Amino acid sequence: MEDDARKLEEGRPYNKDHFISEKVNTTSDHNGGGNAIDHDHEEKNKAAVAATPLEAEQIKGSEQLLVVKQKSKRVATLDAFRGLTIVVMILVDDAGGSYARIDHSPWNGCTLADFVMPFFLFIVGVAIALALKKIPKINDAIKKIILRTLKLMFWGIILQGGYSHAPDDLSYGVDMKKIRWFGILQRIALVYFVVALIETFTTKLRPTVLEPGHLSIFTAYKWQWIGGFVAFLVYMITTFSLYVPDWSFVVHNKDHGSKEYLVKCGMRGHLGPACNAVGYVDRQVWGINHIYTQPVWRRLKACTLSSPSDGPLREGAPSWCTGPFEPEGLLSSISAILSGTIGIHYGHVLIHFKGHSERLKQWVSMGFVLIVIAIILHFTDAIPINKQLYSFSYVCFTAGAAGLVFSGFYLLIDVWGYRTPFLFLEWIGMNAMLVFVMAAQGIFAAFVNGWYYKSPDNSLVHWIQKHVFINVWHSQRLGTLLYVIFGEILFWVVVAGILHKLRIYWKL
Repeated sequence: MEDDARKLEEGRPYNKDHFISEKVNTTSDHNGGGNAIDHDHEEKNKAAVAATPLEAEQIKGSEQLLVVKQKSKRVATLDAFRGLTIVVMILVDDAGGSYARIDHSPWNGCTLADFVMPFFLFIVGVAIALALKKIPKINDAIKKIILRTLKLMFWGIILQGGYSHAPDDLSYGVDMKKIRWFGILQRIALVYFVVALIETFTTKLRPTVLEPGHLSIFTAYKWQWIGGFVAFLVYMITTFSLYVPDWSFVVHNKDHGSKEYLVKCGMRGHLGPACNAVGYVDRQVWGINHIYTQPVWRRLKACTLSSPSDGPLREGAPSWCTGPFEPEGLLSSISAILSGTIGIHYGHVLIHFKGHSERLKQWVSMGFVLIVIAIILHFTDAIPINKQLYSFSYVCFTAGAAGLVFSGFYLLIDVWGYRTPFLFLEWIGMNAMLVFVMAAQGIFAAFVNGWYYKSPDNSLVHWIQKHVFINVWHSQRLGTLLYVIFGEILFWVVVAGILHKLRIYWKL
């Protein structure tokens, strides 16, 4: 079954003709305890897979029988949810510049783009629970976890460390004095590493059958929650108690040379852009030359009259408006471990509760509770929802939203059987890493742009953008949006569908 769950996580289809024999207890488990991906229904509109009749053998004892059991049915929701996250990422990355309302919030608040990272971490957590449901050899599992973590870190540095300048800049290479050490994949790697290790080391401590009670699913996996609580404590204590001194940075301008700016701080517990502990930790750990130089806070009203869109700095803008800030920093990534912890809880529910209603009751109730907590914290100004800081209210709000979206997908796709309308998301979800690298990070577009006529601006990608979308609709904003939908997302849906048909998947 470990292989089955791993195939599910990696987006590989099952061999429907394969069956397994195992001893099962004829007495019912508490709370519907059982297989991770078993379903208690068969889709009426699809032909059932018939098993070859085998002779049943009576096993010693009246409580046990040797039975033939069909291989577990795949939960399509995982792939569809992962695919949705990739699609939204492409949309907000490439169209967010034209539609600021879907781009990242300049500081407090939450927009469509701000859901992408926590949705990634949520589904990573769900997949970990299924992939590590049974661990025959702990040492082998640890080696695989470490190897996958290193692969994610490697690709993160290559794609977002400054080496790749895709898609518009055809050059490559990075000054090691300015390399960016942390990014999207590095954060995912850290969360995966911590959550997967806790799941692995506690494999002998978790039950196969839950005890009766509403909180049994939480107490059964208390070490996972303890790990998440430790991450929460580290983040909260550091954020509100660490003293942030004054700091300075240098802006290099080709026309006006270099200019140094000073940011006055000298405080604790500040949650604004300039003097928060999250930024201070990154400046101390990575160095000010190794963090992101184009933070979204530049779109704040304090920095530009074009807010919430990007624009020139307003006269008298604070010095920090041009300063660097790492949105995927170290301290905020520690807080992000909570997103993975909540995701793995949803995976544990999938493992132990067989009935659809029981699963949905657990998922939906937790999703609503998390959102209510976030709203209270945000609107009382206790802890604002803030993606850049990865605040606790942001964790709750986005994890609750992820839980509700996941539940909705599960109801539509796996319970009611409306799978066809969501197949395009499944295809992308099965090849999420490929689409992330090639589309979201612009590697394929950069490859096409490398074949230009006379000028780098005269490539096939630029021609399609200009003549097929922008000029036809006489609108830069609408043309950009339509190009992203049809020229990028739809294109990669077709590619992912073909690759799925050929059973070609890129996994780490």
